[in-house]
Amino acid sequence: MSVVEDAVDQILEQWGRERPDLDCSPMGIIGRITQLQREVYLAQRATFARHGLDAPSFDVLAALRRAGKPYQLTPTALMRSALVTSGAITQRLDRLEEKGLITRERSEADGRAVVVTLSPAGREALDAALPDHLDTERGLLEGLPEEEREVLEGLLRRLLVALGRVPQRP
Repeated sequence: MSVVEDAVDQILEQWGRERPDLDCSPMGIIGRITQLQREVYLAQRATFARHGLDAPSFDVLAALRRAGKPYQLTPTALMRSALVTSGAITQRLDRLEEKGLITRERSEADGRAVVVTLSPAGREALDAALPDHLDTERGLLEGLPEEEREVLEGLLRRLLVALGRVPQRP
């Protein structure tokens, strides 16, 4: 298989010429991850917009849907799932509640705790957006054969675990 060069290769060549004393190889990986992140963001933004959602809203609705019946989680559990601050999750929940996609109520088990529940409209919105979202992600990956996707998935998992950003499963 021949290697296809991209803009990052040109940047690395330029740095190699200008600063041969430095190992700029990390730029090759990080630069491409940054470019991929932008492509993923733009594709997902367009997909979610078709369904009246944005990525943060989709994340919350998806976390509630994945929780299974009765599609409830505490704000703290949602915060952990979305890897955001309490202020950010509150803003997301406020917007979703205004749209009627979730409800927030005091827990029957513990009156001090709040429980967030996916509303029927929220479940409908998520279930409509999910197949389109998966098609978008599939399209982003179609340039790689299945075996290479599996290798890439494993490498990315190892990198995230090594960075301590993703807790390992027991």
